Amino acid sequence: MDRRQVVCIALCLGAAACSTGKRRIVVGSKNFTEQILLGEIVSAQIERKLGQQVDRKLNLGGTLLAHEALVSGAIDVYPEYTGTALTAVLKQDPVKDAARVFEIVSREYAQKWHLRWMPALGFNDTFAMVVRGDMARASGMATISDAARRSQPWKLGVGYEFLQRADGLRGLTAAYGMRVDGQPVSMDLGLLYRALDSKQVEMVAANSTDGQLGVLDVTVLRDDRHFFPPYECAFVVREGALAAYPGLEAALGELSGKIDDARMRRMNHDVEGKRRRAAEVAREFVNSIR
Repeated sequence: MDRRQVVCIALCLGAAACSTGKRRIVVGSKNFTEQILLGEIVSAQIERKLGQQVDRKLNLGGTLLAHEALVSGAIDVYPEYTGTALTAVLKQDPVKDAARVFEIVSREYAQKWHLRWMPALGFNDTFAMVVRGDMARASGMATISDAARRSQPWKLGVGYEFLQRADGLRGLTAAYGMRVDGQPVSMDLGLLYRALDSKQVEMVAANSTDGQLGVLDVTVLRDDRHFFPPYECAFVVREGALAAYPGLEAALGELSGKIDDARMRRMNHDVEGKRRRAAEVAREFVNSIR
């Protein structure tokens, strides 16, 4: 999907939202489990604290579509990752220092689009290069550098955005000199572990808070050259929405610092592994922070 298509879809969403007059707060998310869960969490929190229902526009698509929906006013808030905002949205080079990344994206989003980054939720969902546990044990493989030293090129499975981003495949292979066997197999993020288990691929570019990491026999290779930038998660909200809805900023602020890596991984597994509804898991979490 090119940028013109993204803008068109976002504008159509905005037109639909405005056609009914004064609307409720609209929450959006991208199109994978963690994002949908976080969208449900912030929706439940707003409904609990402000006493009004929100409109959910979850599972929108990739980063650019969610961002354009926010900029256009089609949605009021959605969860984003600092490293993604820096590289995929602002098109800047990766930065290693987490505080510096947050400073940059907060400043640029406010200046360019009047968007506010709320304080981080507490977890860092960085890319995770994952191999099967038996393969790692057999070769003593623990780091991405170890993988790069393998004589054979890797059959790699990735999400769609990993192929295009500066902090994705191109930068990773340049940083480590790792060879890839032909074009990586691109797929929805939810299919990566299935492809790894079936040996369709030998390594996947997954996420460090994936629920499967706690239950499958897999090894996350340590990023020993610190290539991947910080990906702290936070809610991004329109300044206009904060002004229009008293109490919204305080409601969002109550979620900051409340979700660490382990908690996010467990909630992801509740949905993907235990087949619980995202809305149910979200309400359970929101009730736990009272």
